[in-house]
Amino acid sequence: MTWNDAFLIAGPQDLADAIRRFGFVPFFRNRIPGFSLEEHIAPGLWFTDEPGPWEWKGPVIRETGCAYGKFFHGKAVYVSRELFPDFANLRRDGYDFDARCDEGLTPLRERQLFEAADASTPVLSYELKRLAGYGRGGKKGFDAVVTRLQAQCYLLISDFIYQLDRNGRRYGWGVAEYSTPEKRFGADFTDRVYAREPEASLELLLERLKRCLPAADEAVLRRLLQS
Repeated sequence: MTWNDAFLIAGPQDLADAIRRFGFVPFFRNRIPGFSLEEHIAPGLWFTDEPGPWEWKGPVIRETGCAYGKFFHGKAVYVSRELFPDFANLRRDGYDFDARCDEGLTPLRERQLFEAADASTPVLSYELKRLAGYGRGGKKGFDAVVTRLQAQCYLLISDFIYQLDRNGRRYGWGVAEYSTPEKRFGADFTDRVYAREPEASLELLLERLKRCLPAADEAVLRRLLQS
């Protein structure tokens, strides 16, 4: 099966299967037609009284052990646990965070936010804002900084946590929980993330996407992986 085939994602198990099969599952439409959960979701599942794609995120992240974050042009993507070390190697250009700082490649606010997250992983978004000095009377631009750290694969969203009412029923929107890949995945990640040159990781990921998206332009796929 490829992304060009007609198929519907009707529940969290279908989504989990797609992540394992394709490796990359963008949540929203993008420059490649058909390459998203949004375009393959079963009709009527977006906003109903039953759990839909918004509510599936946490359970699917936990079940598959995948990485989830704003990886493609600031938009959310599921990346399989199998492919994420190579994806992180590519996005980090072979640098761990300390090495990037030593080379002067990390702006101060990114370093401060990463260090706050690393010290408290896993940490809910509102708590991370407080720890890093954002919010009322503090620094501005939390969303932009945390998105850049996700794009570089130094942070990811490891779960979504819901508030519970007095009857134990969840309500409202899930709150993002942030983690570092190193602490979320442990040796399964750290032993593999820098095992290849970044260019070799790019070629491996590109070949995987070309099999799943045979009609897509290779230059567009390269830009998406490197964005």
